Amino acid sequence: MTNEIDFDELLTKYKADPFDYVDILAVHTGQVAFKVVEGEEVNAVSGEWSHIPGTGLYEINRERNPKIISAKTNGTIAEINSELDGQFVEAGEKLMTIKHPLKKKEIIENILKEVLSLFVAPETAKYFFAMDIQSRIDKKGARALTIDQGDELLTMSLMKRDTPIYYKGERGVIHSVYFKPGISVAQGEPLLGICAPEKLPLIQKIITRVKADWYVDH
Repeated sequence: MTNEIDFDELLTKYKADPFDYVDILAVHTGQVAFKVVEGEEVNAVSGEWSHIPGTGLYEINRERNPKIISAKTNGTIAEINSELDGQFVEAGEKLMTIKHPLKKKEIIENILKEVLSLFVAPETAKYFFAMDIQSRIDKKGARALTIDQGDELLTMSLMKRDTPIYYKGERGVIHSVYFKPGISVAQGEPLLGICAPEKLPLIQKIITRVKADWYVDH
């Protein structure tokens, strides 16, 4: 991360297109039947206890076992591969894209992901903070913690085997935590956003600037 961050360029980018584009992929092989059309608004899971399911996007049928896949994000169906409707698809095949309107908080998170050093998941697995790190976080909070190259940072839980994960990267504080303990994270997805201690004022400047410049929230 450099000291020179072009705030105006970042803000202009998000003001011009304040959306995330979320690709919806086939969860496994099977025959798909679409439940939505291009331009349709969809909703994520909602309700106090997440008891209201999201909009059904498609049904996938494998070995006479149909499963409805619901939206995990709200927005509009921006693109749909309608030629796949009724067809057999492979796992991971792109079916459609949801255009999700970003809230101010999400814009701040997206900008931070561009300027923090991201520590990503080495494999698809569940992650937990190492016991020593967790106890220090409980006492002081993640941002009071400085980590160094080689520190035992996380425990990766995969196939009932726990493996220690050591930090590789520049010395810094844990500014952002992107995982929830015990919830699976896909390989390559960010686990942590690390910030060099001297750059914390710069990060705060970004957050303050976005809050001041971003008038509209969805």
